[in-house]
Amino acid sequence: MQAMLLIYSDEKTWAAIPQEEKGRIYGAYMAYTAALREAGAFVAGDPLQPSMAAHTVRVANGAPQVLDGPYAETKEQLAGYYLIEVEDMQAALRWAARCPGATHGVMEVRPVMVMGQPG
Repeated sequence: MQAMLLIYSDEKTWAAIPQEEKGRIYGAYMAYTAALREAGAFVAGDPLQPSMAAHTVRVANGAPQVLDGPYAETKEQLAGYYLIEVEDMQAALRWAARCPGATHGVMEVRPVMVMGQPG
């Protein structure tokens, strides 16, 4: 199965972290990514630009409306993701618990529903 590991963290807290500590955290992500690759579970993954770089698109009355910024104000913002291929949800949850994002934010784990196949 494929699962999305969505990493949520507080951008204000991240901005206040000293560069040396950020370097340590980035190193932990690099090691985690290497472990996913070595296990054959890595499909894709990247950090995201800050939420203020986001755009929200909605179609109302047939016309697209584009708004700058995130859809809603939240304490934690979507900071990045991993798409992984694992045997079951328990394996996905174990990988999520190992992610550095779980120590400084929260991880959402969601199975991918393959288009054209029953969920």
